[in-house]
Amino acid sequence: MNRYTLPDPVHSVLLTIDVQREFLGEGSTGRDEKLEVIPSIKGITGLFRSRGLPIIHVVRIYLKDGSNADICRRYDIEEGLALLRPSSDEVQIVRDILPDPDIILDEKTLLRGDIQTIGPREFILYKPRFGAFYRTPLEMFIREKLALDSLVICGFNFPNCPRATIYEASERDLRIIALEDGISHIYHRGRKELEDIHVQFLSLKEMEKRINKGLTA
Repeated sequence: MNRYTLPDPVHSVLLTIDVQREFLGEGSTGRDEKLEVIPSIKGITGLFRSRGLPIIHVVRIYLKDGSNADICRRYDIEEGLALLRPSSDEVQIVRDILPDPDIILDEKTLLRGDIQTIGPREFILYKPRFGAFYRTPLEMFIREKLALDSLVICGFNFPNCPRATIYEASERDLRIIALEDGISHIYHRGRKELEDIHVQFLSLKEMEKRINKGLTA
């Protein structure tokens, strides 16, 4: 790390990527491996919330006709695959990481590209593709509304959406922390490739120490 890439945990925004009930065995693509990272994701959202630091939950929503789906999934959705459909329970964010477990997605707001506010500094954003910056207001929101340039990223299925989001963030000269025990399906080579572009990997315990130390300094 150097002065250009070193993130500042105390002045950062937390992104949770695709932490939706569909992927916890409640839907057709559920995998038990994702359950292993929920405690750390719950811990980091609780930490950010308690310290008044911003959180953005990034989600996918697939229309029944597949018209907003990426092409690698469009055919299956057109053929009837029920994946992250509007108004389903599976599309909702995992209850444990929300400020109120009864919060639901405002799908009309999200699908038209606007950001849903669910707390004093907590938001939900819809992304139409793997990366959270593709055709979304995320970069402008982080830089202009939050006035930040450091991100902490956690969520489901590292090879797809978390990794795509990390590369998009790096392309935008943002400073990046990956929550190493809060990203599912991460593997050694993928981690090494991100470290080569100066992504910093920290555990939940390390994040707690750095944020608590920074706020009391």
